[in-house]
Amino acid sequence: MWIDLLRWAHVIGATVLLGTGAGIAFFMVMAHRTGDVKLIAHTAGIVVVADWVFTASAVIIQPITGILLAKSIGWPIMHGWVLWSLILYVLVGLFWLPVVWMQQQMRDLARNAMLNGHVLPTRYFKLYRIWFACGFPAFFAVLGIVWLMISRPVL
Repeated sequence: MWIDLLRWAHVIGATVLLGTGAGIAFFMVMAHRTGDVKLIAHTAGIVVVADWVFTASAVIIQPITGILLAKSIGWPIMHGWVLWSLILYVLVGLFWLPVVWMQQQMRDLARNAMLNGHVLPTRYFKLYRIWFACGFPAFFAVLGIVWLMISRPVL
């Protein structure tokens, strides 16, 4: 029963990480493509809240449930696929933390432009390009983690 509960919580956390990450990226990209400062400011505000509410919660839950699950089942944490999952998890975090900061900056820049009747500043576009580029390695690393969790290959 305990292991089933841990598995369930861990799968829910992985689903939230993958789904929220993909959803946030989609909505931010679609808002950006409109060029509408008001829409970008509004969407960026929602994206920041969603990242803190959903992604941050899952980021905390995943290692806790994963370590408890591995220990309960007897999987060695510092070996094989579990270790590679942890390495990829750290990689995702190295991209996610700056991305959250960039989203907040883009939100603030868009809000200021909207409130002052200005166009988006050059800094917004620079942050957006970096934000966009950071999404690819983080997304593929999460996909890799999910694959490792499902296949549990002997490494």
